[in-house]
Amino acid sequence: MPDPTDSAYVPSLSGWTWEYGAYDPAQERLRESLCTLGNGYFATRGAAPECAADTVHYPGTYAAGCYNRLTSEVSGHAIENEDVVNLPNWLPLRFRTGAGTWLSPDTHKVLDHHQSLDLRSGTLARSLRYEDEDGRRLAVRQLRLVHMGDPHLALLRTEFTAEGWSGHLDVESALDGTVTNTGVERYRRLASRHLTHAHTGGSAESGTMWLRCRTTTSDIRVGLAARTTADTAVETAPGRDDGRALQRMRVALTNGQVVTVDKVVALHTSRDPAISDPLHAAVDRVRRAPRAAVLLDSHRTAWRQLWRNADLDVPTSAGPVLRLHLFHVLQTLSPHTADLDVGVPARGLHGEAYRGHVFWDELFVLPYLNLHFPEVSRALLTYRYRRLEPACSAARDAGHAGAMYPWQSGSDGREETQELHLNPRSGHWLPDHSRLQHHVGSAVAYNVWRYCEASGDTEFLHTKGAEMLVQIARFWAGLAAYDETLGRYRIRGVVGPDEYHEAYPGASRAGLDDNTYTNVTAAWVLIRALDVLRGLPDPRRRDLCERLALSPDELVLWEDVSRKVHVPFHEKVISQFAGYGELAELDWAAYRARYGDIRRLDRILEAENDSVNNYKASKQADVLMLGYLFSPQELRALFRRLGHELDDCLWQRTVDYYLARTSHGSTLSSLVHGWVLARARRSEAWAYVQEALAGDIADLQGGTTGEGIHLGAMAGTLDLVQRGLTGLETRDGVLRLDPVPLPELSEYGFAVRYRGHWAIRLRLSAGKLRITVPASDHGPIDVAIFDRVVSVQPGESRTLGVSHQEDAVWGQPLTE
Repeated sequence: MPDPTDSAYVPSLSGWTWEYGAYDPAQERLRESLCTLGNGYFATRGAAPECAADTVHYPGTYAAGCYNRLTSEVSGHAIENEDVVNLPNWLPLRFRTGAGTWLSPDTHKVLDHHQSLDLRSGTLARSLRYEDEDGRRLAVRQLRLVHMGDPHLALLRTEFTAEGWSGHLDVESALDGTVTNTGVERYRRLASRHLTHAHTGGSAESGTMWLRCRTTTSDIRVGLAARTTADTAVETAPGRDDGRALQRMRVALTNGQVVTVDKVVALHTSRDPAISDPLHAAVDRVRRAPRAAVLLDSHRTAWRQLWRNADLDVPTSAGPVLRLHLFHVLQTLSPHTADLDVGVPARGLHGEAYRGHVFWDELFVLPYLNLHFPEVSRALLTYRYRRLEPACSAARDAGHAGAMYPWQSGSDGREETQELHLNPRSGHWLPDHSRLQHHVGSAVAYNVWRYCEASGDTEFLHTKGAEMLVQIARFWAGLAAYDETLGRYRIRGVVGPDEYHEAYPGASRAGLDDNTYTNVTAAWVLIRALDVLRGLPDPRRRDLCERLALSPDELVLWEDVSRKVHVPFHEKVISQFAGYGELAELDWAAYRARYGDIRRLDRILEAENDSVNNYKASKQADVLMLGYLFSPQELRALFRRLGHELDDCLWQRTVDYYLARTSHGSTLSSLVHGWVLARARRSEAWAYVQEALAGDIADLQGGTTGEGIHLGAMAGTLDLVQRGLTGLETRDGVLRLDPVPLPELSEYGFAVRYRGHWAIRLRLSAGKLRITVPASDHGPIDVAIFDRVVSVQPGESRTLGVSHQEDAVWGQPLTE
């Protein structure tokens, strides 16, 4: 095994380039995820084109929103799962010298190897030197892109150089329709063949080949076409091989001279607008595609424009990592996404973990997009609106009112959460109760409200947004039951963001009562729904109330629940849920000594025939998520409305209490704790921020990144800089700032789009914040910093003081 401290094996990120040195099979899956290229429509993992899927390599291509459903037999039960589909592999390009075998890094001697991801231009470069069975050396250089300008095109350019010999080189280019979904080991016992009816063809004269197929149950038709050409005379022949389209060529190599082979690929599916047939569209697009140099130039132009609109300048060592995170967010959710009916896939378009499903991760993604690409945020919220009726149906089927959004969503809005999940440590298939995380509905409502605040999109708020808020509020008001003894409303039978706790110790029924995060965010939704209804124009309010049969009595109930929902306490801290204080304390030191990494404490305990339900132990932030979602002032006001005073001492005790009882088994955990500690205990925040930054690049969760990056955590680190440390809020038509610069991240700058202004630039440094509004015909913006409000005119810059005491709690201003 290679030494992980060897610089040849440790990736280097400097400026705009992410680089790997020596070839390391053990790290290949991780590299493939982190070197994925995409454009918001589809993405392809950074796999070696000459290698097929095996235990080392996993080439995968995924189109946003392309799902298929299969049924598997698990422990005597028929289990149905919907997955994002691994589409036909367009990468294959293998080669061999003379009559030798096909060269690959796993079967032949690799003299040197280098892989470089250029974030600025969105390209993946690869260079290596092979030695064949007869000692002949072949230098190979490749450049790959998934076009950011034309979302249906991709390019693979390969340059071959013979070193010390001359002769012929056999090259085989292919489109592979035999692929399956086997990228996640724990899913491999399940049905995985999503593609069927693969047909292929090609033309030797034009150097093109094509493949068409469809998904087995969703009946999505897929068309791919490829044009493979060389810059020298070649012998070519099309071919077919059981679901694979082939283009074979023999190239003459002369010692020291470079021969270039270009493979241009087009991908369409039947979900695309403005086409009649995906195969015809793909063949036509690849036929009309310009030569490789022109494609590369237009692709770089598209990325240049994208970076200009997502400007982020962090001069410290965190800067390059943040830029990598932004790169992967933009590849998953680009301006092209605004034209699609898709949600936020929790693992990007980078792998098959979580089956490509949509969870609540938009809660961590949309706050960044709102201030850069609001049209993308609107499209992602429209995905939720289009699935509002299934959410209402799910609520009715469960005996509830309003809309009950699914914890995991896919193509049509039904609940996609699996009924069983595998514990790899014990090998046991266990019941999965995570569908009880009904707080996903509050996340949808939160995203609607924050998007409309940032964008000023009253049209969306008064139409789709109002309808979603009303139906989600209806759900919470209906789920809340009045307890005469407490004089409070209680919400029972749920699971909170912690995810470890799904039931009380020894209980036969799943679910917990009065999860604080769930209850407080439910109250917030009810307040916002009432605000929206009051703010609607009279004709619109009348129409909405008539269509939804919304009665005045319901609004009275909403007001009452929003003031009286129960918040439990114990030991002078806020309880995660009712009864949390009665759970046993875990011997954290003993478990760390025994197992080392205890992030997945739930799996460890289950393998010991124990249960995490028995202990005061959390996977990730739960109560503390409230400090992530709401500013200190807003959270205090929420608790005051509920009849509780949330002062600094109570919050500090609560932070300390749960920080000592959290295993950080999710990449979101360190992000949220870093965010909260930046205002609660700044000296300790940086350690969690660092862990959030390293989560995927160092694969801290132990092999999970190779199955797909964690999009919410990546976007969340960007938002930590954009909103967390600046205290930036877009509330009541004012851009509000309450900065808490960390010593390790005290200087940075970024640009935001805000209510028609395309590039408002903010730069924090040396205790000052400089804000520049570009010249335009829009009106001035009001900026509030602490208790001071200033108006900044278009074409004007202002510098404001942002001094804080080092130990200021919750960002309370001490000077202006």
